[in-house]
Amino acid sequence: MPPTLILIRHAQAEHNVSNNIPDPELTPLGKEQAAALSAHLQKRLPGSLDPELIIVSPFRRCLQTATIAFDWLIDAESGRSKVPMVANASWQENADKPCDTGTDPTLVAPNFPHIDFSALDPVYPDKTSPAASLYHYTCEALLGRAQSCLKELRSRPERVIAVVSHSAFMRQAVTGCWYMNADYRIFDFADAEGDDSAPLRLLQWDETKAGGMGRSPEVGVELGEGLPETLSDAVPAEDKKLPE
Repeated sequence: MPPTLILIRHAQAEHNVSNNIPDPELTPLGKEQAAALSAHLQKRLPGSLDPELIIVSPFRRCLQTATIAFDWLIDAESGRSKVPMVANASWQENADKPCDTGTDPTLVAPNFPHIDFSALDPVYPDKTSPAASLYHYTCEALLGRAQSCLKELRSRPERVIAVVSHSAFMRQAVTGCWYMNADYRIFDFADAEGDDSAPLRLLQWDETKAGGMGRSPEVGVELGEGLPETLSDAVPAEDKKLPE
């Protein structure tokens, strides 16, 4: 059976206050949000929803959120995670503005010894060159990247996989759902048999229709909505307002 997915948006970061900051870190409020998420997940997940793999966007705000939200899975003595935590560039944010472009992983990885960076795409953090076409800010590239992410997860042997990623990517390319900071949603694959002739779809659990923390709008969007057809059409996605 394909895994159940727990898709988590990072907590509030500096760019959510002022969005021109390169690869921003969490704000003090963001760290509080991630800690509240940790307390919630420790009550909600043990048992049938124990994550067996945690995939993390390599942006600082996601690395920090994963570290705080899953702190109970990190051994205090060794500093290593009891569950594999893996940095994956395919789950990074959509646009190529400073706050949505990552940092050279050799500068970041030493601060997160519990997260495995060994399989990170060597093109990262490039998002604009021909070699980085997978990460271009276009509708075709983003929907294709999202499908690659889902196909990779569907083939995994784990029963439950958690992903710490970004609002615009998960909303516009993966699930069609809004995510507030440090909120999450739980999904199963709609096609358990894996029909590769059609795009993979996810079915959300009823319990998280307003977000697992109860913070997120229930209204959805069409996948691809608002995404630019070409790089010259690009308008930063996170500049758009949440639904009223």
